[in-house]
Amino acid sequence: MLDLPGIIEGAAQGVGRGRQVVSTARTADLILMMLDATKSHMQRPLLEKELEAVGIRLNKKKPNIYFKVKTGGGISYNATCKQSQLTEKFVYTLLHQYRIFNAEVLVREDVGLEDFIDVVVGNRIYIPCLYAYNKIDAITIEEVDRIAREDHTIVVSIEKDMNMDAFKESIWRSLDLLQVYTKRHSEYPDFSDGLILRTGATVEEACRAVHKSLLDTFKYALVWGKSAKHNPQRVGLSHPLCNEDVIEIVRK
Repeated sequence: MLDLPGIIEGAAQGVGRGRQVVSTARTADLILMMLDATKSHMQRPLLEKELEAVGIRLNKKKPNIYFKVKTGGGISYNATCKQSQLTEKFVYTLLHQYRIFNAEVLVREDVGLEDFIDVVVGNRIYIPCLYAYNKIDAITIEEVDRIAREDHTIVVSIEKDMNMDAFKESIWRSLDLLQVYTKRHSEYPDFSDGLILRTGATVEEACRAVHKSLLDTFKYALVWGKSAKHNPQRVGLSHPLCNEDVIEIVRK
């Protein structure tokens, strides 16, 4: 976790050494934007604008576009579905502006013009963002309700310890993590300290999280939980795990 200094307007252009501060966010797994519920509603779009200026796209998925520059053959454009904004003429015009005359473009979903530009530029980072509005104890309940209904938003009062459990849960969900518990043979699982893994992690990644040497002596694993067809299920290294699974590693 890295606590960055406050971002001011013009930070992306270097005001107050802001470019170094904002660019650091490009390496984050999650951006937690702390906002003051008692201040102007413009603080959120202003901060979003500064992050957008350095190539950070908040709460967006990378466009499903295949784009490859080639050495010859001209420009090939195809779309597997109907496009509401993107046209073949726009693709050709944009690529020529970037002095790209030979490329293959395959669009697999309905995308906007800005999405295609991002793919061509190629230095965009897509990061989840959670907007946390603090000091909700100082505004009306109607205002709290309005703010709480905004996308990717959580409302809290740190001073009054209000809604902090939901705050922690929102961070956990936004990071897209899962927790797996380990157990030794003939012993109960250790529910006090689980392994924190990415969603979609396999038994192999769980072994690496404990110690990479486990892979050298790995025989099979026993898994209890949502990912198991029956409890326990004997699985190999490629078995995908689910949140709150219990795993026992059997060695050779």
